[in-house]
Amino acid sequence: MHWLYLFVSLALIFIASRASVSGWMVFLLVLASLVAFIAWMLGWLSSRISRGARNEMQILSPEELARLREQAAARKAAASPTSEPPAT
Repeated sequence: MHWLYLFVSLALIFIASRASVSGWMVFLLVLASLVAFIAWMLGWLSSRISRGARNEMQILSPEELARLREQAAARKAAASPTSEPPAT
């Protein structure tokens, strides 16, 4: 959708440069083109930011985080030897 704003902005600049109308009309066309360009830029930035945003479903809840810590501690305890080897 935001690409339409860029197209409108370019069309307004083209019309302003080719039209044989009074100075006020050219000024309004250029001003409208600037507004459309800013709308395109904000839409483009918004889409870039939302594309890089983290999905909220991937964020762990405190319960899931505690469960993962318990599993890691259990794996660590199972990997370490429970008794020391005899000294020679």
